[in-house]
Amino acid sequence: MSTAEIGGIAGWAVGLMEGLGEVGAGIAIALENLFPPLPSEVILPLAGFAASRGDISLWGAVLATTVGSVVGALALYGVGALLGRRRTMALAAKLPLVKTEDIEKAEAWFARHGVKTVFFGRMIPIFRSLISVPAGVERMPLPTFLLYTALGSLIWNTAFVLAGYLLGENWTLVEQYVGVLSKVVLGVCVLAVAWFVVARLTGRRRERGRHRV
Repeated sequence: MSTAEIGGIAGWAVGLMEGLGEVGAGIAIALENLFPPLPSEVILPLAGFAASRGDISLWGAVLATTVGSVVGALALYGVGALLGRRRTMALAAKLPLVKTEDIEKAEAWFARHGVKTVFFGRMIPIFRSLISVPAGVERMPLPTFLLYTALGSLIWNTAFVLAGYLLGENWTLVEQYVGVLSKVVLGVCVLAVAWFVVARLTGRRRERGRHRV
């Protein structure tokens, strides 16, 4: 397997694996957490493909990518912890259409469902990276955060590395199917934001109408 045969992000990931083996796969996934445009649905199956070629160990790839996921998530947790609740509330107060009550509701929801959110969030495109930030803002106990991040990442990474391993030369099929899921998730997010904006604007108009009366 040569970087000359595979271009783009995949070629870059191949170069890391060729040069550093399983550690390269782990580094690629750690960076994927920090920079979501680097898709895990490309890197993980590619690691499985590399294992099928005998370039790296299959279970070494699973272990390294899981460690990489935890390291990347921990960095984003740190960003959230540095941001903190006070700065988050101050930032929310400056944003149009956002009320501090919205943040308080989100905090209450995260307090009730934070563990499940972190665990399942590691298996949802786009949210895989983002979920670590509110966990840091809310100062979820670090051992709990690391445990559920590792478990969720292990399941996700194992599934995709094994898929790449079993598909071999056809590993790109994984990217194609998960790409559809990513678009669906993104579409839902866009609709949710649109609904929030419309609902908030409608609420403001009603309040102004009441004040006029």
